[in-house]
Amino acid sequence: MNFDFTEEQKLLAESVRGFAQAHLAKDTLARAHNPRFPFEIAQLMSRQGLMGITIPAEDGGQGGTLMDAVIAIEQVAAVCPRSCDVLQFGNFGPIRTFAEYASPAQKQKWLPDLLAGRAVMSLGMSEPDAGSAVTDLATSARLDGTHYVLNGTKLFSTFSPDAKIFLIYVRFGPGLGGIGSVLVERDTPGFRIGTPSAFMSGEEWCELHFDNCRVPAENVLLGPGGFKKQISGFNVERIGNATRSLAFGRYAFNAAREHVATRKQFGRALCEFQGLQWKFAEMALKLEGAQLLLYRAAVNADRGLPSAYETSIAKAACNLAGFEVAHEAVQAMGATGYSRDMLVEWCMRRTRGWMIAGGSIEMLKNRIAEHVFDRRFDQRGRQQAAAE
Repeated sequence: MNFDFTEEQKLLAESVRGFAQAHLAKDTLARAHNPRFPFEIAQLMSRQGLMGITIPAEDGGQGGTLMDAVIAIEQVAAVCPRSCDVLQFGNFGPIRTFAEYASPAQKQKWLPDLLAGRAVMSLGMSEPDAGSAVTDLATSARLDGTHYVLNGTKLFSTFSPDAKIFLIYVRFGPGLGGIGSVLVERDTPGFRIGTPSAFMSGEEWCELHFDNCRVPAENVLLGPGGFKKQISGFNVERIGNATRSLAFGRYAFNAAREHVATRKQFGRALCEFQGLQWKFAEMALKLEGAQLLLYRAAVNADRGLPSAYETSIAKAACNLAGFEVAHEAVQAMGATGYSRDMLVEWCMRRTRGWMIAGGSIEMLKNRIAEHVFDRRFDQRGRQQAAAE
């Protein structure tokens, strides 16, 4: 196997790194601690051709590969981790599901602003009683003439304080086949956005309330039976999540490596103590192993449909490696790493969240186990109940 980048990929990496160093190296700390979506960075990246890397050119994107987007995130993260949120949105998030399934009219209405960095989209999926068990969602969509009437509540929606358009999972009818999605604009009557709440990472989200919210029928993205198409997009979403996790862990690793190579205690550099040498060797093992799993998932996804097993195992490995490495980097740097004047502690907090978002580590392990045993396991306990 060839583990090296192609010449085109090497040029892309060099170009993106140069762009990041020239335009993103300043104010990285302030940017990280600002919970608002960085529209100015999104517009800058759009002009650089970094928005819509994975979206077809005919839709206004760059027509590139998932691996291209992975490379872009890695290079930007090495300079400004926070700016990777823009790359995630522009290439892996709900915008990709939208670009794949939206009607020509829907694309014409919203995609130009999204790809230009003038607007951001939020995904409404989780509910008070539907998290990992997303098929238990209760937000309803009832047809009433030329509109659908929405009622329900969504939680934990990324970018919701700033979003202009919301991709909302809804229930058109009973069962799995009754689930689909609609597009809701921010100022739609009957749609109320709650007060922002904060995660431990500093990111903010708002409760989304639908009280007889009337949405035009032409705003349906995927009607009844569309759930499997929507959820398949998570295999791609997980590649972006995994890339950020690993890239943030590597950022923390590099910062800590520089720290222990230069800081002296007891008359010698910290890196000369075997305890820290082993710590960094273990960190490198985790990063390098997870990197190979990530690249395999991305490269194979570019050859066809993403593999649920490969993306699950890559996300789990990268989530764990990213957090564990960032956590150890904080420890290696001591009070300096723990300080909010450094991005290392911020990377630790951000990577911790991705062990939950986009499919928790436990849910991913379930999916991996199904591949191992070549069978489906019903987590709702219906098999046991039937046996009894």
